[in-house]
Amino acid sequence: MIRKEDLIAFEKEVAHRYDAGEIHAPIHLGSGNEDQLLEIFKNISPDDWKLCTWRNHLHALLSGIPPDELMRQILAGRSMYVNSPEHCFYASSIAGGILPIAVGLGMAIKRRGESRKVWCFCGDMAAEMGVFYESVKYADNFDLPIRFMIEDNSQSVLTPTEAAWGCINYKRNEWPAVRRYKYKLSWPHYGTGKEQKGF
Repeated sequence: MIRKEDLIAFEKEVAHRYDAGEIHAPIHLGSGNEDQLLEIFKNISPDDWKLCTWRNHLHALLSGIPPDELMRQILAGRSMYVNSPEHCFYASSIAGGILPIAVGLGMAIKRRGESRKVWCFCGDMAAEMGVFYESVKYADNFDLPIRFMIEDNSQSVLTPTEAAWGCINYKRNEWPAVRRYKYKLSWPHYGTGKEQKGF
């Protein structure tokens, strides 16, 4: 069973290896939401699909991807789009890109009569995009087995989300398939805040 301490230690190791110049690609470290994720993943089956954004290391570990396999993908430059069909895990570096994929997976699951679900994690920036509304509306109208989890750190990249979009429409929380939790990210948006060795 993975613990909060394990999640924190893994991200610190990624940061160390990034600062040492071992990772020659962007990284987006996760932090501040370990407790929320541990609670959410209590309800997620190994057979459920988990879709995430570029900040996905914690989700990948909680999905059962072994730490050494995850680190191998990160060292190979795939931090922002970790994938493992074996663990029903898919991440994308495209803002909002996972949302319509979640809808397609949900439709396939429903048509096959399966009991599994899709858990689609997105940030508060993506939750303001048109593709979010279209995906949630479609999933709601067709009663698809999807849970949209908004991970709200109040940032749209480096701009406060409210300033970037002019306002925040919290009415989306009225949709049964949508859940939101707030957290404060302790790492910078990108990288570790230090200059990498060898660059």
